[in-house]
Amino acid sequence: MAHIIILGAGIGGMPTAYELKAKLGNQHKITVVNAVDYFQFTPSNPWLAVGWSKREKITFPIRPYLEKKGIHFIAEPVCKINAEENSLQLLNGEKLSYDYLVITTGPKLAFDEVPGSGPHGGYTHSICSTDHAESAWGAYQEFLKDPGPVITGAMPGASCFGPAYEYTFIINRDLRKRKIRNKVPITYVTSEPYIGHLGLGGVGDSKGMLESEYRNIDVKWITNAKVTKVEAGKMYVAEHDINGNVIKEHELPFKYSMMLPAFKGIDPVAAVEGLCNPRGFVMIDEHQRSKKYRNIFAAGVCVAIPPVEVTPIPTGAPKTGYMIESMVTAIVHNIAADIAGEVADAKGTWNAICLADMGDAGAAFVAIPQIPPRNDSWVKKGKWVHFAKIAFEKYFIYKMKKGTSEPVYEKYILKAMGIEKLD
Repeated sequence: MAHIIILGAGIGGMPTAYELKAKLGNQHKITVVNAVDYFQFTPSNPWLAVGWSKREKITFPIRPYLEKKGIHFIAEPVCKINAEENSLQLLNGEKLSYDYLVITTGPKLAFDEVPGSGPHGGYTHSICSTDHAESAWGAYQEFLKDPGPVITGAMPGASCFGPAYEYTFIINRDLRKRKIRNKVPITYVTSEPYIGHLGLGGVGDSKGMLESEYRNIDVKWITNAKVTKVEAGKMYVAEHDINGNVIKEHELPFKYSMMLPAFKGIDPVAAVEGLCNPRGFVMIDEHQRSKKYRNIFAAGVCVAIPPVEVTPIPTGAPKTGYMIESMVTAIVHNIAADIAGEVADAKGTWNAICLADMGDAGAAFVAIPQIPPRNDSWVKKGKWVHFAKIAFEKYFIYKMKKGTSEPVYEKYILKAMGIEKLD
């Protein structure tokens, strides 16, 4: 009997557990290890941060749903991975041995790289976790009592830009509904070289579309922006040209700010010799397998993917939902094949598909493949995207509670977008 440990129980880890169980049955043991005992649906955090959703709607306890499927669950942080001896050390002192390890931890949020940033002792908020989004909602309620300038965007080295755009549109919509948008100047500050870059070098006419939308809702922007530090009520931003030279120093006042940080690999993963790149992301081959440790696989944000292009201020490449789903499916096939003594030849996709909410409408982005030149690249806007994202939340959470391994993007999202198959 093989023992497969899945490290992380998020959008990548939970589906991995269910798909492995469906593939392997009861002949092998599957254990999920997660730092907390609840699942959080992170794509809905922008709604939570303005009070459009509630914590109990997008979280649920993990244990009963996994155990119902015969999957073991441990809610405890990992403090060390002993890759040479195939074991994990948990914070409570427990040691777990594995035959295969699947890393789906998500990222470490690198607030420390910009002094004064982040919700823990800093002056900016985040929507990268449910706790952070809930904290942002608390601060937002205080802000509404005495509104003023708002800054949204992404810090140097960020790779997940979609939620920053979403939150900007959502907070704009919320302020308009409250009839106080006229009291709130909004500035979008980003390390992207232009609006709509998205860490992807643009998708279709994302630049023109998003610039136009920002103009229509009176959002100003600063691109090629390096936030150097944040103080109470003030953000210091160095604006650069295409050659990386500073062309203007900004001191931006704000009463409320949500800035996405750069990502790194979590400490226990980053500390494994030969497993990760200098940022702590797991280096994998085309089969989602560690290049050094052949029984370690990885999927999602924790995976090392090179930037689409060099930008004046560093930007990373995002890992979208469809990409993560395909990585998971490849890992499940490859572990099953390896156990059976067969060739582990399945590959994940680097095609990017993103549904971004805009408050009362939304935009769908498709980049096939993610790295240019592409076979297909487009962006479409419409109210259907807003409702599709609401439906996606409901169905994904239902799927995680039911314990089905059915691929959401492959079966539903692609068809909703008029895409029959991605090559």
